[in-house]
Amino acid sequence: MIGMLLTATISTMLIMALLVAAGTFTWVERRVLAFVQERLGPNRVGPFGFLQWVADTVKIIAKEDEVPPGADHVAYRLAPAVAATPVLAGFGVVAFGDGLALASIDVGVMFVLGMMGLTAYAVVLGALASPSRFSLIGGLRAAAQMLAYEAFLGLSLLGVVMLAGSLSMNDIVRAQENVWFIVLQPLGAALFTLGGIAAAHRTPFDLPESENDLVGGYITEYTGMSFGLFFLGEYLAILLVSAFAVTLFFGGWLGPWLPGPIWFGLKTGAIAVMFVWIRAAMPRPRYDQMVTVAWKVALPLALLNLLITGVVVVARSAP
Repeated sequence: MIGMLLTATISTMLIMALLVAAGTFTWVERRVLAFVQERLGPNRVGPFGFLQWVADTVKIIAKEDEVPPGADHVAYRLAPAVAATPVLAGFGVVAFGDGLALASIDVGVMFVLGMMGLTAYAVVLGALASPSRFSLIGGLRAAAQMLAYEAFLGLSLLGVVMLAGSLSMNDIVRAQENVWFIVLQPLGAALFTLGGIAAAHRTPFDLPESENDLVGGYITEYTGMSFGLFFLGEYLAILLVSAFAVTLFFGGWLGPWLPGPIWFGLKTGAIAVMFVWIRAAMPRPRYDQMVTVAWKVALPLALLNLLITGVVVVARSAP
């Protein structure tokens, strides 16, 4: 009984910390974009505009949240929850330090991939629940994009799994004590970054909600807290992909002088900021270009990387 209460308490604290981190990151993104675009950004609410995300949260909660006429009420309400919940669950197996994971399982990599994949179902569900044609097209794009990026996203990290000899997050980090896997798997890291951006539905791969041609895509008719949960799920996905990349390619919590969790947080923050920099610097491609690159370029490269890694691992293990 005490163990269950302790686990519930730690889980609640982790969720609250992640919610605050996601809210803070929205401020970081807006400040970085403002710097790149030579404008001020948030600078009124709190010091340097830091409390802007708190004001935005209050605004979203206070807004009226109505189901539009003609929508499927159950699916419309369920989709936002599906957008945020799997991402929060994915953090349950992330190792923030040596042994500092809510649940240390032997197949942590597969679990995180599964939770990341479920977010696409929220997009499709929300699109099908809405009577808007813009939402429907956005949902169809999300379904096709999910197939395109997941085809090579899993393959891109199998080289790391082969080198570490395990699917456990802790084992993968410990296998990088001598050299980070970014050095041994540069192609895998590049492909994972490409797939991770698409998995988080971030620019330049935010085509399911492309405002240029779809108004808002699958979230066109969402407002209030329903919209807020989609928004929250997206920023949590950025942090999850960043934490996953740190674990797989950048040595996890390993580092000199500072405690492991601090190193993990610094690395994760740096990669998350890279997401923002890519948004500021990269144009959005056409949908057919994104799918073509995924199937005709990224997938063959992921298979080639897996083949080369397999040859190297077998050669090293040969007597």
